[in-house]
Amino acid sequence: MLTIDLKQMIRSVPDFPKPGINFFDITTLLKEPAGLKATIDALSAPYADSRIDAVVGIESRGFILGSAVAQQLGAGFIPVRKPGKLPAKAIKEVYELEYGKDAIEIHADAIEKGQRVLIVDDVLATGGTAAATTRLVKQLGGRLHGLAFLIELTFLNGKSKLTGENVFSVLQY
Repeated sequence: MLTIDLKQMIRSVPDFPKPGINFFDITTLLKEPAGLKATIDALSAPYADSRIDAVVGIESRGFILGSAVAQQLGAGFIPVRKPGKLPAKAIKEVYELEYGKDAIEIHADAIEKGQRVLIVDDVLATGGTAAATTRLVKQLGGRLHGLAFLIELTFLNGKSKLTGENVFSVLQY
């Protein structure tokens, strides 16, 4: 249960990164100690008794939130990055964007078969990146316990690409 209003700490930036997009900037929330603590507590609470082995954070704000959630849950942290950013052998997943394609990668040895995994990111929008990350985790043999997001943009229906998965979001817009 949140005791502070996190939405009040998030800056709305109109027309970023392009006209017509309203960007929710969480840096204003992260710089406030009470906001950061409440965010990590809220993202971690549903999984406190889940024996999560590893938290997978999606580049780049998922690194900030995911590593803190991992620490709170006593789990390891695994980054999912844009292609060419990881130093060792990696596997790639390509996914569709509104206009084109993109890809993400994870180290090929990042997850051991059967590990309980939680995926964390800042925003669930259209769901493409989260779905691609889900496929990577499962390809490596991870047991996906859930996906946790600070913000869900419900009007974009990103959950539709995550059917059958345990999806949790702290805030909805």
